[in-house]
Amino acid sequence: MFDGLRTIVYPADDLAAAKEWWTRVLGVPPYFDEPFYVGFSVHGYELALDPHGRAENGDGPVTYWGVPDVEAAVAKLAGEGAGEHAAVTDFGGGIRTALVRAPDGNLVGVIENPHFPGTPA
Repeated sequence: MFDGLRTIVYPADDLAAAKEWWTRVLGVPPYFDEPFYVGFSVHGYELALDPHGRAENGDGPVTYWGVPDVEAAVAKLAGEGAGEHAAVTDFGGGIRTALVRAPDGNLVGVIENPHFPGTPA
């Protein structure tokens, strides 16, 4: 079901400061830079900053697993006892995400993104 790890999203209370810090650490500017989300491409993976992350998902980062079909992945995870945390969201361009809460309480993200390297066509 999982194609591999794809994205990690860090909550960023001060998006400008976080973006500046990660730009210095990574040595590259973000490839996506909007007031609602900043994304860096790091060797085929995405490191993202979310100014709403703490309010929506708690203090820690959320990891997203690549999947070929978000709805099918959510259904499979729900069948294994996970509960919906954030419904499927379509960001356009074939990018869709969802969050479930595993029985142990951890958030598990799934992302359908045809633009990731190695994603089956």
